[in-house]
Amino acid sequence: MLFDTHTHINDEAFDEDFEDVLRRAEEAGVGRMVVVGVDRPSIEKVFPIIERYDHIYGAIGWNPEDAVDMSDGDFEWIRGHLDHPKIVALGEIGLDYHWDKSPKPVQQEVFRRQIRAAKAAGLPIVIHNREATADVARILREERAETVGGVMHCYSDNWEWAEAFIDLNFYISFGGPITFKNGRLQQETAAKVPADRLLIETDCPYLSPHPFRGKRNEPARVRLVAKKLAEIKDMTLDELARITTENAGRCFRIG
Repeated sequence: MLFDTHTHINDEAFDEDFEDVLRRAEEAGVGRMVVVGVDRPSIEKVFPIIERYDHIYGAIGWNPEDAVDMSDGDFEWIRGHLDHPKIVALGEIGLDYHWDKSPKPVQQEVFRRQIRAAKAAGLPIVIHNREATADVARILREERAETVGGVMHCYSDNWEWAEAFIDLNFYISFGGPITFKNGRLQQETAAKVPADRLLIETDCPYLSPHPFRGKRNEPARVRLVAKKLAEIKDMTLDELARITTENAGRCFRIG
């Protein structure tokens, strides 16, 4: 069984063929997945999905690009939904310095508030990090995020940083880019990440793996990520699937 730890199947890209997408995932051996909400509209769409499908869990949080838009009401609304029995993480949250919509100090404050909310709720954190690794690591340390741990989503940094995040009780999750010809950094990092800290994901509808790069991604294609990672780790696909599924269960406290 494969566990796609990061999907956006609540995205409008799946509105027309949602059931077909889930069927193809099942046929590909994807037994569980997490659907992630990152703002009011996408978070609202998480709950009907996780309440209808036993094998789908939810993560909710406010994404860093839109940090400037998060009101106190939004924050309290997210906090009020963290006790839902199928919400297994707070995220994706973090820092994104690629876009300039939300000033860095605003992003950092929103990030800190949500880390504290996750700790209060006893939930792991799903981290979005783009061009902000040093600040992400610093804030996680300062906020003692290791007490809940979490996931470095769609990891793209080197092994030295991965080791630092593992020391902070985070799992390292790889997606489609590990299959790309220019994915050498991810491949070299994955080779060094301990097996008990590995996760797999699609981040669908984004980052479709080779040979579907540039097309809409979907959970079934996490199998291609798993195959590549198994090759890198010199494991069978079945071994890789078992290990990453067990890791996801541990990370998200799912029995």
